[in-house]
Order: sequence, then structure tokens, then C-alpha cells
Amino acid sequence: MHIDFNIKKSIRGAIGEELAELGKENPNIVVLDADLSGSTKTSTFAKVFPERFFNVGIAEQDLMTTALGLSLTGKIPFAATFAVFATGRAYDQIRNSICYQKGNVKIIGAHGGITVGEDGASHQSLEDVSLMRGLPNMVVISPADYEQAKQVVKFASEYDGPVYIRSSRIDVPCIYDDSYKFSLNKAISIKEGTDVSIFATGDILIEAIKALRILENSGINAELINIPVIKPIDKNTIIESVKKTGKAVTIENHSIIGGLGSAIAEVLSENYPAKLVRFGINDEFGQSGTPEELLKYYKLDSQSIANRIIELK
Repeated sequence: MHIDFNIKKSIRGAIGEELAELGKENPNIVVLDADLSGSTKTSTFAKVFPERFFNVGIAEQDLMTTALGLSLTGKIPFAATFAVFATGRAYDQIRNSICYQKGNVKIIGAHGGITVGEDGASHQSLEDVSLMRGLPNMVVISPADYEQAKQVVKFASEYDGPVYIRSSRIDVPCIYDDSYKFSLNKAISIKEGTDVSIFATGDILIEAIKALRILENSGINAELINIPVIKPIDKNTIIESVKKTGKAVTIENHSIIGGLGSAIAEVLSENYPAKLVRFGINDEFGQSGTPEELLKYYKLDSQSIANRIIELK
């Protein structure tokens, strides 16, 4: 896999572009936003299909129930806003209106994690995956780059039921090209290894990839697996990898409580107990700073990831 780390593209931009493309193919696709279309990039769809775009204003609970209403008429609604507002402010509507009846609503939670940056703790959702993962009928996906995000949106448009798509604010290098094929039920091997299994999701995957070179220079042959789908999680790939390496590390731009780390801990404890260390945000809120500063502070940059794994040896 060749990655040009100097060329970066937007995950949220990919979502907006793919929605606009899919809108040409499927007239039932509609998009809703809570007055943040410039940030979520649903404005791309709005420019092409203004009659199928609905800005409900700063009213996230209305966003979710309106999306459900449209789904009941046969539309395929994508409802977008910041992850912290989508999952927190509108949780009751997602739970009781959408998930309870398996409503065909796709929720885009933009600006997830500490890489929101300077907006600080009030806007850095570190618990959204945990909230959505606990809901029956909800699929939870965290794409890692531009191409994966586009394919996730296409999948969601064809899937019958609620889907939560988490996107980040920062641009990231392109990990996948158009030969990549997204699968709901299959994680993706980035590199095979024998010493430790690393599982990463979302925009933090690129830091894990960078860490591989540092680990290699330290004599550690790490296996890296991308887990875009946190629910339903690919249990078989996780178990097979850890059987080979004997220990696991999870990396996520999210609280270590309830997210990818918790999901993999559940899989391993029930099927193949092994040492697991979770890298993410400990039980605390984020803070203001540049994404680079915050990744380093929370030890989620590539050098810190590598150092922490080396210490496990």
C-alpha cells in the first residue's frame, strides 16, 4: 500500500460529494441539516438538489423526527449535524422514534473526536460511538479516509435501517483507492504481523499506519487492521489476529469507554481472552488546541502510539 502523506482529502467532503452523486441516481435520497451544512458539507447536495434539501435550523430533535417522517413516505433521508449534537441532544428521538421501529434514517455525525480542535470540549464528541453502539438496530461506521467514506455513504443509501456515520473535521491522506470495496461484515488488513494486533478506526488510522515504521525499526512486527464498522463488528478477523499475535491494542479518536476498545474487549473476553490495551481518550473531556497538539497531548500521534506499544513488549 503506497500512501502519499502530503496529499490530504476531506472525509466530510467525500460524504457531501457522494450524496450529490447518489442524488442523481436515486430521486428518493433527501438530505437534512441543522444549520451546519457548510461544515458538514451537505451544502454540496443542497446546491444540486435544493428542493430535496431541508435545513431544520438549530433544532436537532426536529432534525431526527423530520428525517423519520420522510423515511415513512419512502424517502431515504440523510440527517447531518455535529456528532455531539446529533447523538447527545437528539438521543431520545434516535432511540424511540428511529431505532425502535428500525426507521430507514442515516445519521451523519460530523466533527467527531478531539480533532475538531480549537472548538474545544463542548464540540468534541468523545462518546457518540458509545451512545449509538448501544442502540438496537443501529449500524455504526467510522470511515478512515475519502474513498472509504464515499463507499460507506453508498452502502448506507442501499441499506434498509438506521445507520450512524461518524466523520472528522480534519483532512487525512488517502489510504484507499477506487479498487477498495467496502463490506459491512469485513475488517481490512493493512499489514500482517506476528507480535501485536493493532485495531484502528476513523481518522486515527493514519497515525497507526505511520507508527508501523517506527515499530519496525524497533524490531516489532505489528499487525494492523482497520475496523470501519464498529457495529456489527467483525469478530472472526479480530479473534484470528489475536490468536496469532497474543496481544491487542485498540486506537480510536473517542473515549476508551464504550467505543472500539470496549467492543473488541467484549469480543476477546467472550471468545479468546488475551491482553488488550486501549488507546484513546481516558475518562475525561477534550480541550481546545490544534488537532496536532491534541493528538500529541492525548498520546494518539504516531510517535506516542509507537512508544506505548514498544513499552508493552
